[in-house]
Amino acid sequence: MGEVRLDGKVAIVTGAGGGLGRSYALSLASMGAKVVVNDLGGAMDGSGSGSDMADKVVDVIKASGGEAVANYDGVETVEGGKNIVKTAIDAFGKVDILINNAGILRDKTFVNMDEQNWDMVVAVHMKGAYCVTYAAWPYMRENSYGRIVLTASAAGLFGNFGHANYGAAKASMVGFMNVLKLEGAKYNIKTNTIAPMATSRMTESYMPPEIHDKLKPEFVTPLVAYLCSEDCEETGGIYSVGGGHFARIALMECPGYTQAVDKDITVEDIKNNFEEINSLENMKYYASLSEENVDIMTKIME
Repeated sequence: MGEVRLDGKVAIVTGAGGGLGRSYALSLASMGAKVVVNDLGGAMDGSGSGSDMADKVVDVIKASGGEAVANYDGVETVEGGKNIVKTAIDAFGKVDILINNAGILRDKTFVNMDEQNWDMVVAVHMKGAYCVTYAAWPYMRENSYGRIVLTASAAGLFGNFGHANYGAAKASMVGFMNVLKLEGAKYNIKTNTIAPMATSRMTESYMPPEIHDKLKPEFVTPLVAYLCSEDCEETGGIYSVGGGHFARIALMECPGYTQAVDKDITVEDIKNNFEEINSLENMKYYASLSEENVDIMTKIME
């Protein structure tokens, strides 16, 4: 099938000072990519900053014969996003790959979720993905090439106690991707989303020590690296990945119940047909809002 390579490609990895981001950066560099290693160098709650984490990753890449530069900007502002992309343009002249990986945790049950803890997590995960992607997008369009990987989480896709802020921000990546996949299609920009499970600073306290070795970041990286490659033509995919497990996750719609609107629809109509409305049989995947609307309008007009 041939070796997957990234020679000549320029990649940005946010939050690449440790954990998953570090593994991504090292892997992409080993495959021939020139890498911008972005990391604010702060604590897991987003406080503090420093250059040490990003610099260490750059040093490892260079010691292995690769090319990399560090960037220390936060992702949660438009200025920060522009500076991260500017680092790639100044050093390597373009940007082909963007992995939005930066993240923080501020866990609270919803009753204790104050505005600051909500806003900070949403800013880094949700707005951060926007800020860096927005800065990189024009260069990808101009070059008619781009590979973007967004980071969701099972905490948002399926729910997790105490993660209202994190789960909401992570689930938003799917909506973001669903639009980017359509707007990027004309320009050969592919956007996919992962929901990773791996041991890192963010997750190690939640996972039993005996499974840490089975959930190394390196077990997530091969899928991410493939999604970043020219070999991968997939766009709009959501993937559960971790511990050697790889699986597609999909939002799907069932046939449901359709009632003619030539008479009033009552609450009792809903009650009497709720089992059919709620049925998960014969699910269908839609690649866009337009596809879904065509099906719905066909049912309505019958």
